[in-house]
Amino acid sequence: MRFSILVFSVACLAIFTQCGQQSSNQSTQRSWEQIECNGTPHARHECSFVEVDGKFYLLGGRGIKPVDIFDPETKTWTQGAEPPLEVHHFQAVAYKGKVYVMGGMTGKYPHEDPIPQIVIYDPAQDQWSLGDSIPANRQRGGAGVVVSGNSAYILSGITDGHWEGHVKWVDQYNFETGEWSVLQDAPRARDHFHAALYDGKIYCAAGRNSSAKTEETFNLTIAEVDVYDLASNSWTTLPEDQNLPTERAGTTAIFLEDNLLVIGGESAAQETAHAEVEAYDVSEAKWTQLDMLERGRHGAQAILYDQSVFIAAGCGNRGGKPELDTIERY
Repeated sequence: MRFSILVFSVACLAIFTQCGQQSSNQSTQRSWEQIECNGTPHARHECSFVEVDGKFYLLGGRGIKPVDIFDPETKTWTQGAEPPLEVHHFQAVAYKGKVYVMGGMTGKYPHEDPIPQIVIYDPAQDQWSLGDSIPANRQRGGAGVVVSGNSAYILSGITDGHWEGHVKWVDQYNFETGEWSVLQDAPRARDHFHAALYDGKIYCAAGRNSSAKTEETFNLTIAEVDVYDLASNSWTTLPEDQNLPTERAGTTAIFLEDNLLVIGGESAAQETAHAEVEAYDVSEAKWTQLDMLERGRHGAQAILYDQSVFIAAGCGNRGGKPELDTIERY
């Protein structure tokens, strides 16, 4: 009888261990696929892609383009309203059914202007509006933005387009009160990146210090990963052996389970946009190369929906052409 119990216990332990391994390895067993759609969105880059109430909203980019709306159930694209101004180089966020643009740019390369106000899109009304002003001395574009609780957090960025003015700033915006707070600076400045929230911490990976002024627009990429703790208003930098494996900017970032995915991008190392998808496992403290995008792209944003990652639009080469109109799922 004791032998039978021991065998049963070992078998249960083996099954439990295997299930745990399957869960932790789930993100590495997937592959990217391009979705065949009904209709086509506007080709665009330096844009954002946000989910609200089961629909995906593709917004902004160079030039003024209407919102494109994707229904993941029917795989159909429809069109929404145009924004009141050109909005690009931003990481849009959703809050209580609306999409918010802050920390973005408007205007032409290389001296794009920071957008001085929050720009809001209401999907239910298909209507754009201008929200609160951003403090004049904290305006910048190319910033990372996340939402936690009733607040948005705007991290780093650049004040003068692609020219100069790299900042380490961190600001908190309270959606309910409209109040702004200045938080602890990041360890280093970066722009052209996306931030990602996990377990009360904001991860800042990839990006660069854009410097057209010194003819180094694409060159000054950042390997270090900086992590902001919301509770303590403090920063840490991951050890050097946990630097981003492939340095690049123009990336998007999102958490899939406990893995930080850094997707796509551009760099001086190659003309084509990066197709790399690299995952940082928070529990294991290590990076893994995942399946590459079907089409390398930068200047796009990822959505996590129903345990799948979606990415649409972006640019297929370093710089601004060709703009893409495809959508992929992982």
